[in-house]
Amino acid sequence: MWVSSVWRTTLSPGRRAHSALAQLRGILEGELEEIRGAGTWKSERVITSPQGPSIRVDGISGGILNFCANNYLGLSSHPEVIQAGVQALGEFGAGLSSTRFICGTQSIHKKLEAKLALFHRREDAILYPSCFDANAGLFEALLTSEDAVLSDELNHASIIDGIRLCKAHKYRYRHLDMADLETKLKEAQKHRLRLVATDGAFSMDGDIAPLREICRLAAQYGALVFVDECHATGFLGPTGRGTDELLGVMDQVTIINSTLGKALGGASGGYTTGPEPLISLLRQRSRPYLFSNSPPPAVVGCASKALDLLMENSAIVQSMAAKTRRFRSKMEAAGFTISGVDHPICPVMLGDARLSSQMADDMLKKGIFVIGFSYPVVPKGKARIRVQISAVHSEEDIDRCVEAFVEVGRLHGALP
Repeated sequence: MWVSSVWRTTLSPGRRAHSALAQLRGILEGELEEIRGAGTWKSERVITSPQGPSIRVDGISGGILNFCANNYLGLSSHPEVIQAGVQALGEFGAGLSSTRFICGTQSIHKKLEAKLALFHRREDAILYPSCFDANAGLFEALLTSEDAVLSDELNHASIIDGIRLCKAHKYRYRHLDMADLETKLKEAQKHRLRLVATDGAFSMDGDIAPLREICRLAAQYGALVFVDECHATGFLGPTGRGTDELLGVMDQVTIINSTLGKALGGASGGYTTGPEPLISLLRQRSRPYLFSNSPPPAVVGCASKALDLLMENSAIVQSMAAKTRRFRSKMEAAGFTISGVDHPICPVMLGDARLSSQMADDMLKKGIFVIGFSYPVVPKGKARIRVQISAVHSEEDIDRCVEAFVEVGRLHGALP
């Protein structure tokens, strides 16, 4: 009788699993409700057209001006870029169905790697499925417990995650603070290698790393310099080669990581470029490279053609710079605070997460696609609407965007 009673009160494996799932659902719903309550819920709008300066959004009639994409050069829907992707798909198929060291690589990948190295004036390059993977795969393969990495506190999440994976001693210096970096470099002198890691252009704030000063300090204290150029490749510098070209230190930056998913075609894929021995080591030890398929041939074909177009004519780079200045100057004249300097990322600083979200929703009603950014994407109290200028925006597009911001800003009390 006692055994029978115990048996009846003991949950079966199926019921225990159901109980655990119910517990999980309760925890998750609680966390989700906290996000909704804080006004930081991130909804995804559904686009029903190709990327471009004007797009179609599900549930909204008519064209919408898109000021929210990293389509800096407007090449994601360029007819030659699309045709190159179609041609690569027909010639090389959908993909290799495995990693490169297992079943080989394709000539289209090797050609793009060589082209990227040439573009950046480096010795070699290696492709990854994304720049997040490139950042995740670099530090662990390069640095050991004998080494040190010094990272700007506002570096991209992928750099932070990549650094966490490595065993190097970790130093974090205050954002763009060269005095603090020098202090940390002095502290790090006891380590074998010292690597300074920074975004070239910081995507949330639109500011640019002081690479001249970083490289000067690196030379003074025997350190290497790594730069993530995702928000610089293709459009910063006289020929679009990035912040190292813009600031005249191409020969002083050791390693560059960047993306194919923004200015260079807008699809996906990332890469590391730098000294040939480093790239060879990454092919042997970088886990995201060794355990992930390469970017699909269609993506590689699109990126390769985008790079060709950029190298053939950099006039589009100058066009975007002028449009960026137009937007920033008009918004500041209207009374908005715009973070950063001379970068097509133009954060409209609002401070309040709910205000940012509500204004972005009202901008959409006026035919302007922008998104509010809040914690944890940006620090608490630093909510904003991040506007992104593209070379394919017309001056009329920019003026219309500013006019909508002024109307919505007054409606919500963000402007007098």
